[in-house]
Amino acid sequence: MKPRALFAALAFTLLAFAASAPRAAAASAGPFSNWAAIVVAGDFHAAHTNQPTEAFDNARRDVSVALEKVGFAPANLREFSVRPDRYPDTKPLKADLEPIYDSLRDLTTKATGGCLIYFTSHGAPQGVVLGDNLVPPAIIDQMISQACGRRPTVVIISACFSGVFVPALADSNRMILTAARPDRSSFGCSESDKYPYFDTCFLKVLPSVRDFAALGPGVQACVAQREQETGAQPPSEPQVSVGASLRPMLPLYLFPGG
Repeated sequence: MKPRALFAALAFTLLAFAASAPRAAAASAGPFSNWAAIVVAGDFHAAHTNQPTEAFDNARRDVSVALEKVGFAPANLREFSVRPDRYPDTKPLKADLEPIYDSLRDLTTKATGGCLIYFTSHGAPQGVVLGDNLVPPAIIDQMISQACGRRPTVVIISACFSGVFVPALADSNRMILTAARPDRSSFGCSESDKYPYFDTCFLKVLPSVRDFAALGPGVQACVAQREQETGAQPPSEPQVSVGASLRPMLPLYLFPGG
């Protein structure tokens, strides 16, 4: 081949590679690499005894790891704890409403694909415990609306009575998954529990399903089985709500191996 023809062929090959490289990188990044995510442990007291428990922070730590394994970028994920100084290995931020909102807002300016919000804590019919405060559903809804807007959003609330969040947070672009009905407790918040039951099931089911659409029913079935095995009554009955515009999109957000 003549030098000029060889140079032209080489240039064409390099241009083709350059054009395809961004697409290849985007494809390998995965559907959640551009999502913002926060995981919050909102309390550290055991149910009934008020003694310290690691259940919520264990869940906060391991849920974050599980999310990274399905493709959420560590740079776009923040953890929060009411006792952050106890966990220098994971470096959570202080679990107060203002830094949580500020972090979510900051994350969504650079990670524009979607939002995931995960709370694990105690709850009441009026809202979820966050340190010394009880945060009502309307405040969480306002925070998410301002930070996430109309992008695809998954909100998971692991707490007693967390079904109260469904009507307040439900929207066409959101999936809401809660640990209990509005009038029911959830279980697994004692000093001896590694995680609350709901968080245990989230961690168990997540690696075995293909997407968030399958995650909700899988967690519901897992919680029901665990409560039957331990005799926990009445059943907590986790709730799932998927908005009309998000429902057909969820199968596009596949977990690895899905």
